[in-house]
Amino acid sequence: MFSDSSPSMDPASPESETRPEFNPSSVDSTAATNSATVQPIEATTFQSTPSNFTSAADQPPQERSNSLDELTHDLSSLHELSTRGQWEAILDKISQSRALFLLTKPHEHLTYLTYQVIALTKLRRSDEASHELNSLHDFDGEHYRYESFPEIYPNQKGSMVPFSLRWLYALVPTKLGNRQEGLDRLYTLLDFVRERIKEKESFNDSVELWKKREIFVMSCLLGFHLGHKEFGVSLELIKELIKRDPLDPVLISKLGSVQMQFGDIEGAKATFNRVEKMSNGLLNETQFKNLVGRNKALVHVVAKDYVSAVREYEECIERDNSDVVAVNNKALCLMYSRDLSDAIKVLESALERVPTAALDESLVGNLCSMYELAYVNHTDVKRTLNNWIARVAPDDFDSSCTRV
Repeated sequence: MFSDSSPSMDPASPESETRPEFNPSSVDSTAATNSATVQPIEATTFQSTPSNFTSAADQPPQERSNSLDELTHDLSSLHELSTRGQWEAILDKISQSRALFLLTKPHEHLTYLTYQVIALTKLRRSDEASHELNSLHDFDGEHYRYESFPEIYPNQKGSMVPFSLRWLYALVPTKLGNRQEGLDRLYTLLDFVRERIKEKESFNDSVELWKKREIFVMSCLLGFHLGHKEFGVSLELIKELIKRDPLDPVLISKLGSVQMQFGDIEGAKATFNRVEKMSNGLLNETQFKNLVGRNKALVHVVAKDYVSAVREYEECIERDNSDVVAVNNKALCLMYSRDLSDAIKVLESALERVPTAALDESLVGNLCSMYELAYVNHTDVKRTLNNWIARVAPDDFDSSCTRV
């Protein structure tokens, strides 16, 4: 089963000097499954491209003020907590701010509410997030416009509703199982963004921010459609995105992966060759080389040439040992090559070396699937891993992927 991205993690999140080590054991040869009987399993997930920012729930709102009280009223502090994945602490700070009546202006309430909804969504408390969103009623009402409060916001006009909040309004229904409602809201949001672009263009205002938002919403829609293997509409979205940014190697690589899943192998190869010949300006040298390497490896994976795929992934890991997509896929290729022991070592080694990057639900889920194939006492091994994750992972890590 192919997926196009891994759950996003913050690679800049500082590592604790006292982070406990995870000490995996080697595969017990007496418990290992006969390699000839190893079969692909549902939890096994190939990844083609790493995600950077693909979800509004991974990015706090932009409204921040350094003049607020440092303890509970400092939005910069909330942002810092979010980069560390400390979502429970964010909810505590927001609750304190409200209890002490430190939020006095309308836009402050909306900005803090945005952080609250983000935190609740990250913590998989989507029903509570939905309740908070529904309390706002009409986002475009006069009560959410600056000109309705001239004594507080002199000479300011427009909506004070953060764009992230509008996006979360579309996201949350999908977390509650209401995919169609979420998709409808996303397309409505896309129409809203395009209307704003037209308005600003007619007044010769800067539209760059809104154009970025348009691309962002389209990318989110692409992710939803790809996740449900709706390749036709996905292909149209990608082509439309490429028209807007024809020099983005990551986006063009995404096109190749969709072509591959669509069954157009030769078309995918041609697209990947196009990426390789591009003069890169958006990624650094290592990122670009790894993107090209992962594209080549994916072609080998589809051809079931796992030895060649492993070679490409190894070169990617040598250039950047935090390339979690290369690590994950190398391990899967080894597993499909009937080398389960080395596959487990690759993932365990990544968790030891670069836990911030490797603490990825897909990677951990794949490791646990391999444990189930390799160990008689796999429950004990997975419990050890789960206990280690509980000590080092951010609040929003979904430990259910260990299936303990």
